[in-house]
Amino acid sequence: MCGIAGFINMPDGEKLIEIAGRLQSHRGPDSAHAWQNGNVIFTQQRLSIIDLHERSDQPFVKDGLAMVFNGEIYNYRELKEKILGQAPHIQFNTTSDTEVLLELYRLEGPRCLDSLIGMFAFVVFDIQTRQLFFARDHFGIKPLFYTLTGEGLAFASELKTLTRIPGFDKTLNTFALVAAMNYLWVPGNESMFAACNKLPPGHYMELNAGTFPLTPTLTRWWRPEASITHKDEAEAIALVQQSVSESVHRHMVADVPVSSFLSGGLDSSLISVIAKEVNPQLSTYTIATDTADKKIEQMPEDERYARELAQQFGFDHHEIMLNADIVKDLPRIVYTLDEPIGDPAAINTYLICKAARDKGVKVLLSGMGADELFFGYRRQKATLLAARYQRLPGVIRKTIGALVRTLPVKAGGKGIRLTRWAKRFLSFAGLPVEEAYMRSYSYYDRQELQSLFRKDINADYTRLRQQHAHFFNEHYEGDVINQMCNTDIHLFMVGLNLTYTDRASMAASVEVRVPFIDKKLVETAMSIDGSLKYRKGMSKYILKKAAERWLPHKIIYRPKASFGAPIRSWISGPLKDMVDRLLSREAVEKRGIFQYASIQKLIADDRRGLEDNAYRIYQLLTVELWCRAYLDEDAHN
Repeated sequence: MCGIAGFINMPDGEKLIEIAGRLQSHRGPDSAHAWQNGNVIFTQQRLSIIDLHERSDQPFVKDGLAMVFNGEIYNYRELKEKILGQAPHIQFNTTSDTEVLLELYRLEGPRCLDSLIGMFAFVVFDIQTRQLFFARDHFGIKPLFYTLTGEGLAFASELKTLTRIPGFDKTLNTFALVAAMNYLWVPGNESMFAACNKLPPGHYMELNAGTFPLTPTLTRWWRPEASITHKDEAEAIALVQQSVSESVHRHMVADVPVSSFLSGGLDSSLISVIAKEVNPQLSTYTIATDTADKKIEQMPEDERYARELAQQFGFDHHEIMLNADIVKDLPRIVYTLDEPIGDPAAINTYLICKAARDKGVKVLLSGMGADELFFGYRRQKATLLAARYQRLPGVIRKTIGALVRTLPVKAGGKGIRLTRWAKRFLSFAGLPVEEAYMRSYSYYDRQELQSLFRKDINADYTRLRQQHAHFFNEHYEGDVINQMCNTDIHLFMVGLNLTYTDRASMAASVEVRVPFIDKKLVETAMSIDGSLKYRKGMSKYILKKAAERWLPHKIIYRPKASFGAPIRSWISGPLKDMVDRLLSREAVEKRGIFQYASIQKLIADDRRGLEDNAYRIYQLLTVELWCRAYLDEDAHN
């Protein structure tokens, strides 16, 4: 796990390597090195997890190949045996997954990717042929940004590194900005700059450093299988139990202790209990929330469930109170995330990872991914409910809509969660199922979004709609549950959850592993019929039945809680002055992106308790802070 960067045919390469080493040092505080050959220069900042010896430092150079690699290959020991079976003459000089990956590439070229189980972004350079090979893991767990600049190409683990290139084109990617407002995150291989992309998940890229102009070619090397082969409940339960157990055991491979997030919910609890089979001294970490914040948010007491589970299973348990100085920390967090991400769960992730790192922890397991794979989100269930709602007589629906529109979302300093949910539900309840699903996790409809922006964004919104419809209709026709899961894997999981987890955890120099987002486990989950994921009104039915092998009933079947932060409390409390300052008429008109009147109405309706606009306002704050950090001339000079 680390930060990587490289500059091909760029005259400022050596200076840029120094900048990359400084900007990405949090990703790899254990060692940092650079390597150059002609017009190719690489650097890596290492967080040592497997083979801690300096012999495994990078850039890793051996027998004519040079590589920088960010991630972990969980099946590297099996792959090493495979290599030695095919080429017994190969001498391994380390016990690292890095050397195994390099030798496997030497042996098989791009076909090596088919054998990998893990999370990775890596670049291999063949010194003799000048050929460069870039690859990113199946789901984009690890990042890889790249940009073409004149006669050169640069890549890095973080966007901020590339923005330091002299003459970097800071033209905004309007599609990414529109998406960031609509979803609170940036989808796909987009970045906030038109001149910079992310290597898409499951893709590799090739180019020759000696051929000009540099012409990279992209190839998709993996896509999840999309065929339902498991409809029997007992068979599916056994299969999920086996797949989850095997994945967690794979993810425990390390030469340092592996710890775990523990929210007290199903997913992290299941991961933690299975992990303890490998590490009996497993330490766990959870977030606690202030009582006053809970009142406004109407948040469940995750920490109580986590505490009880930790006591039952004997975890070395640690509780972190969410007491971030949000006014002071928010600008730094926005800069850390590289993109305007309006989900404050990133703050939770950073605080947990920082607390764990302060105790010497380098690796944490996360339960992320289970909701996408097994139909665990409320919005998924709500979309099914919307189809039933449409069958009600029109006069009843009209009466319900008129009533709900008049209800407040907050009164007497206390949030009214049922009203929040009802208003969100009615925003999409009358739409066709695919459109309803997109609207269920969008924060604006087309008209609202257009009224927010000063420029015409209809083309960008149309592209958003087309992108969502593509993933929704790509596979699983007739199985709407798996259509939603497939959409979430490609959009929500990659664009939001994996993105903020990587940036926030690595900012604290901690590696987060995601056992549910494992090649084999994802293929297993997506081969299970949707009727086994949602049954008898119960989300994640098959995973819950499988979890009965390990977990107590009250943990499996407790009410679902979100891994979030008290954003509504913050917006109406400690962030109130920042909202008034950064979203003032003067600031908004100077930036020239949004209509001030629309922002003013969002703020006013939220403060009067008429609408729940906290996330919209928070994202507007985030965008302005991002612009100040990444666009303004004096930022971070």
